Amino acid sequence: MTRKIALAWSSGKDSAFTLQVLRATPGLEVVELLTTLNGANERVAMHGVRRGLVEAQARAIGLPLKIVSLPQPCSNAAYESAMAGACATLATAGITGVAFGDIHLTDVRAYREAQMQRAGLACLFPLWQRESAQLAQALIDEGIAATLVCLDPKRLDAAFLGRRYDAELVAALPAGVDACGENGEFHTFCWAAPSFAAPVRVRAGATVESEGLLYLDLEPAVHSEP
Repeated sequence: MTRKIALAWSSGKDSAFTLQVLRATPGLEVVELLTTLNGANERVAMHGVRRGLVEAQARAIGLPLKIVSLPQPCSNAAYESAMAGACATLATAGITGVAFGDIHLTDVRAYREAQMQRAGLACLFPLWQRESAQLAQALIDEGIAATLVCLDPKRLDAAFLGRRYDAELVAALPAGVDACGENGEFHTFCWAAPSFAAPVRVRAGATVESEGLLYLDLEPAVHSEP
């Protein structure tokens, strides 16, 4: 019996690789992407990616996108209420679990499991406990193409913002920076992957600083641009 699941979609490389792993797993069918957006600016929480670009990813993948709009600022209570409503909708649609791309943050996993348990949904972590450097190489080898769109300048030089996430970049990361950015050192936007029917065309916009983090505002690229 095939289980229908949703994938928590951050717009980054780990989400894209998680989708590939799930689609290669017998008995599972990913039927929906689940994304949280800051309702004030219509951008992905933490990554700062525009809503339109996430919608373009979903179209390229061929899956419906469920957007959970969060207030700004967002308390834990408000977040949990919004997620509970979204999860109830998923369950009504016959979805039995939600998959996440977390790798090794045990506190984050425990929090997600508690949330999903309250909603009566299973929690899946296909990348859990994979070694970061090996995982980074695996997703690059699989053809995941992504750009660094957010970083913590206290942990990583601002020059990394806007660079493509590839083997050269991973090799250049300073000691102590996780190869996948799992500790919040950086976040990415995936613009091409084997699961995409076509790349999501983007161009670099302005660099913005907010709450101590640096963001690259990616914009949709017009068709005439290379």
